[in-house]
Amino acid sequence: MQLWDLQLYGILKLKMKLKLLKIAIFYLLTVNFYFSVNAQNVPNSFADLAEKLMPSVVNISTTQTVVARSNPFPFEFPPGSPFEDMFKEFGTPQERKASALGSGFIIDEKGIVITNNHVIKGAEDILVRFNDDKEYSAKIIGSDPLSDLAVLQIVSDDKFIPVKFGNSDKARIGDWVIAIGNPFGLGGTVTAGIISARNRSIGLTRYEDYIQTDASINQGNSGGPLFDMDGNVIGINTAILGQSGSIGIGFAIPSNSAELVIDQLIEFGETKRGWLGVRIQQVTKEIADAEQLGVPRGALVSSVSQGSPSDKGGVKAGDIILEFDGKKINEMKELPMIVAQTKVGKLVNVKIWRNKKLINKRITLGRLETSEDFKVTKPKQVKTSRIENLKIEVRSLKKEDIASRGLPSNTTGVVITKIDNDSPIADLAVNNIIVEAQKRKIKTPGDLDNIIKSAVMAKNKSIVIVIYNNQNQKSYIGVKLN
Repeated sequence: MQLWDLQLYGILKLKMKLKLLKIAIFYLLTVNFYFSVNAQNVPNSFADLAEKLMPSVVNISTTQTVVARSNPFPFEFPPGSPFEDMFKEFGTPQERKASALGSGFIIDEKGIVITNNHVIKGAEDILVRFNDDKEYSAKIIGSDPLSDLAVLQIVSDDKFIPVKFGNSDKARIGDWVIAIGNPFGLGGTVTAGIISARNRSIGLTRYEDYIQTDASINQGNSGGPLFDMDGNVIGINTAILGQSGSIGIGFAIPSNSAELVIDQLIEFGETKRGWLGVRIQQVTKEIADAEQLGVPRGALVSSVSQGSPSDKGGVKAGDIILEFDGKKINEMKELPMIVAQTKVGKLVNVKIWRNKKLINKRITLGRLETSEDFKVTKPKQVKTSRIENLKIEVRSLKKEDIASRGLPSNTTGVVITKIDNDSPIADLAVNNIIVEAQKRKIKTPGDLDNIIKSAVMAKNKSIVIVIYNNQNQKSYIGVKLN
């Protein structure tokens, strides 16, 4: 091979290497660009975001005076004993200070703080502490038990660093979020996770549309913010599943729902919710088939309050509300929230399915807080009874329970409100309904207690109870007695 051939061969080989190098570089740049674009929401660290947001998150501690009578006897009378009432006056009233902990966040430089209502309920003194250990007193501007929200005002002329609300409707399942709060009194705690689910209802309040997250939330996190990756508040941490601590299932009030309530509390010191004046229940497949509705949807009107906006507008029991003010009602639980968020006094169009055809009604909304129905919806202390042999607490079954769950109208029983970990029916769930025990119908907590006590005295090793679970499925349960 001549010299020029060798030179040409070398040049061609070099060109080939350069070409391959260019291809490799292009490939690497393309791959890097692809992953950088598609992974832009997966942070390498939350440190910068946490550092930015920490000054706006506060720890809240409250105190209130609790009065109780001391027991002058060296023993306790059993609950419900006639001696309990007979001797209770002999005790000396004793005052003690009870405290509670929670979280909150600043939404205005003047020191307006958002938290949960249950954090400050009954509080006589409220102390707000920042991450730099500065402390301020605070007063309540307004609170709302129905949504479990409260607005506080820090008593100070200082300027504070606020955070902004984001659009919770844009939050998607799988999005990264961080929670900042005061779990177990350990202030300034940051946890991260993702949005696990949307539109959750867990039976805590009248209006529920929770965001579910696996960001670790514990006692003391209540009222704290749930942030998106832009540092906007998209939720207010409110509840956890489980009593012993976080198990990766926490719930937050969506910011879009909360803002409406917060704005009213700031402006009026109270809420002004729309009121329709109906009781509703779920449209089952059987009802949908019977009414020739097609797929189950909407909210079935079980009753109409006399003199209510619905009554005046011609709504009747048995109607199925399919659309309210231009918004389709796919599930029953959607209607109360939509009505509540609609301006009082507004004339709205309501589409109703009646007698297998669609009709329209025009209804002027009233205000829930001034209605007769509000007396029913106000949270009140529910009387419960202890069934010691089952290690549970129960309450009487009400007509409202039967209607809301779509149970047979002649159903009687008791609702389980608490189950001890060592209960012989620990596999059941709160809100299960016990309707029978030992083939005897249950009408009151006393009925159940007497049946169980009789079985224990007869030295029965086990009994059979009949329940409705939370899906309204009727089941026979064998219970082993201790």
